[in-house]
Amino acid sequence: MTADVKKETLGFQTEARQLLHLMIHSLYSNREIFLRELISNASDAIDKLRFAALEDDAILEGDADYAIRVALDKDARTITISDNGVGMTRQEVIDNLGTIARSGTAAFLESLTGDQKKDSQLIGQFGVGFYSAFIVAERVEVHTRKAGEPAGAGVLWESHGEAEFSIEDRPREARGTAITLYLKEDCGEFADEWRVRSVIKKYSDHISVPVMMAKTGDPGDEEAESGADGSEPAWETVNEATALWTRSRSDVSDDEYKAFYKHVSHDFEDPLTWSHNRVEGKLDYTSLLYVPRRAPFDLWNREGARGLKLYVQRTFIMDDAEQFLPLYLRFVKGVIDSNDLPLNVSREILQQDPAVDSMRGALTKRVLDMLGKLAKSSPEDYAVFWKEFGQVLKEGPGEDFSNKEKVAGLLRFATTHTDSEAQDQGLDDYLDRMQDGQEKIYYVVAENFNTARRSPHLEVFRKRGIEVLLLSDRIDEWLMSHLQEYAGKPVQDVARGELELGADEKAESEKLAEESKGLLERIKGALEGDVADVRASARLTDSAACLVVGEHELGPQMRRIMEAAGQPVPDSKPTLEINPTHPLIALLDRESDEDRFADLARVVFDQATLAEGGQLDDPATYVDRLNRLLLELAGR
Repeated sequence: MTADVKKETLGFQTEARQLLHLMIHSLYSNREIFLRELISNASDAIDKLRFAALEDDAILEGDADYAIRVALDKDARTITISDNGVGMTRQEVIDNLGTIARSGTAAFLESLTGDQKKDSQLIGQFGVGFYSAFIVAERVEVHTRKAGEPAGAGVLWESHGEAEFSIEDRPREARGTAITLYLKEDCGEFADEWRVRSVIKKYSDHISVPVMMAKTGDPGDEEAESGADGSEPAWETVNEATALWTRSRSDVSDDEYKAFYKHVSHDFEDPLTWSHNRVEGKLDYTSLLYVPRRAPFDLWNREGARGLKLYVQRTFIMDDAEQFLPLYLRFVKGVIDSNDLPLNVSREILQQDPAVDSMRGALTKRVLDMLGKLAKSSPEDYAVFWKEFGQVLKEGPGEDFSNKEKVAGLLRFATTHTDSEAQDQGLDDYLDRMQDGQEKIYYVVAENFNTARRSPHLEVFRKRGIEVLLLSDRIDEWLMSHLQEYAGKPVQDVARGELELGADEKAESEKLAEESKGLLERIKGALEGDVADVRASARLTDSAACLVVGEHELGPQMRRIMEAAGQPVPDSKPTLEINPTHPLIALLDRESDEDRFADLARVVFDQATLAEGGQLDDPATYVDRLNRLLLELAGR
């Protein structure tokens, strides 16, 4: 960039314009939150400078007294929030302030509902707090300089919050960023000192960086306000300026915990629950962990930023230290402050440090205990958690063998006990309702809830009053492949392998098999190449047939997922189980015309495929075959 380049005007991205308009005109009823967001951003900038200075303290430029300053001009109707943090280069200003939620703008806008309350919650999840300035400001100026750069490298960004913004070179002596808001006429209250002080105390008291304002005496004391000799007024700290997690739990109110959560997560809603703990002994660290109320937009982006804010000896190290919690707990927000890690810690060191492994194990158990407590003490809140994060938690049994049983106890399912789509039944609830002599936990997997609920495989279980878990999430079959038992009880797929419900059913199956031996051979011959076997079933009471996969073979749901992902799927053929007492099977048995018998057998097989939610290889042929048989039966 040459010195000749002074000013240029650029347009916001289309999504940014839409979002700005939405925020300015419809979203926020609580306008004062803009100050919380801007102070939180300033605090983050100072934290980042602290970390960068560990390697090169020259970027501090001789000023290691970190502070955030809030200056007011009532006459000009302005408020300025300045920090001596890391600052930004010209390109960083364009990247960060000209674009909103760069990783997911389109997805974000698609999720906007038009509902003011819901949309404001979404905005918090996208980390767009800076733009809340336009709720109260008709114009915003950002004057910044990257730490370590010369004074001439300063940049001035300006926007009215509409279609475009301007950016120009503007020298700045001090490092860091100053944001000046030119307040709207109806927002003059935010140029009033006592109003601003109360907002800072309310939202930013927990921030460890001093938030300072010009020192004043009583209202109307002009000498105190302007300085006794006409010089610049003295600055005084408005907030507590101590790291909240370093304080005793008894000294921190619930409101302070909630405010701190909003600071670290940039969320606009209160958390569901939190856990604050100090560990001393072999390891020395403090953790403050939160479970959010809403899922972030990038929850399913396994490569996205996640993890805890890491501090070492109260010095900020990184925003998203992912090594301290397993991936299936990636929704947890919070802070960890350790005395057992070096100040020059990097991601590479974290991956190799045994202290990290030990803390990871302890923090994982802490989160699971926190969720268990929430499930017992507040089922309504746990239902909210499960709706938002349940599918993520289902990754746990496959990823965390040591805590598999603990995670399994937190899982919730739909079951035949309620026949409701709501996933609100735990495995412990299932065990409490098990019948005398029942040795297994039964489940069925299908493409959706209705298919699972109406599966022919459930008929004998409903007849005997045995509860079955109804699984329809995409991850469920994978989950159950890792959750092979719970509390000493084996877990069995009712559509997999041979069913063993007792001696009575076994004897009945053997009797049916013997009586239907000839029919079974005929059907197997007609379906040669498509089925592994055909056998008489004792699990069916109302349906004509069903498909059963082998004990160690992929189920239909897992096969579809792998095929959709382009993964090779091993060849396997299902077993067709028929109900010899069903009228359609009896009709099939009486059929002497072999061609017609083959058509009927094929229809039975295709219908069994459809009943389990599967797809036919050749639907058109199935329709032609069925129509032909119907016309024949009608005598045409």
